[in-house]
Amino acid sequence: MTERPGSDRPEPSTGEGNSGEQPSFGDVAGAYAARAGVERKDDGQIDVLRSVGGIRGLAEAIVPGLLFTLLFTLTSGLYLPLAAAVASAGVFSVANLVQKRPLMQSLTGVIGVVICAVVALRSGSGTEFFLPGFYLNAAYILAFAVSIAVRWPVAGLLFGFIRGENVEWRASRKRTRAYALATWIIIAVFGLRLGVQLPLYLADNVGALGTMRLAMGVPLYALGLWLAWVVSRPLPQQNP
Repeated sequence: MTERPGSDRPEPSTGEGNSGEQPSFGDVAGAYAARAGVERKDDGQIDVLRSVGGIRGLAEAIVPGLLFTLLFTLTSGLYLPLAAAVASAGVFSVANLVQKRPLMQSLTGVIGVVICAVVALRSGSGTEFFLPGFYLNAAYILAFAVSIAVRWPVAGLLFGFIRGENVEWRASRKRTRAYALATWIIIAVFGLRLGVQLPLYLADNVGALGTMRLAMGVPLYALGLWLAWVVSRPLPQQNP
């Protein structure tokens, strides 16, 4: 793909001349990052809406938790809210299957909602519906921090391949530091979620916890993703 004037995207490496070589860690990481869903517009800016799955992706992320929170607040029972959450996630998967859209996000969402429902049913507490999310955020924090420690910051793997840098940014200390900072921004999103929502969980406040989970879900992640993209943008004629 040729470079558009004014964008920060250099010509991507074709990988020619490496035939017969074993794929490196960077090749494997790049293949994963290329499927991570981060998108950019024609003007070179990140397309936040497409990166979180578009309107459909927003709905898939928001609706199950919203239904659970509303119905639990109204009924104080578990069965109806949990059934509604699981059913809504299933509907999105079926719709994607019928429309021949990618199923990975929907299936992941269904599995996540089912796990949350099982945990809540076993405990008999509505707040437990949100418990698996805490472990997931903590796991992301740990994984992203480790990626910085080993000089493979996740933001570099996501954005580097979109910008056509592949893993060549690792040869530049400035670029590596920029992507480390971008990764810390995303870590801050996960940390902020835990810092705000854990006290609500401990207080057994389902309504407030559900509300904050929605507010600090896709919208906050999208903001963090955009900020990470901006701070890691290459400067013109940047030298290692």
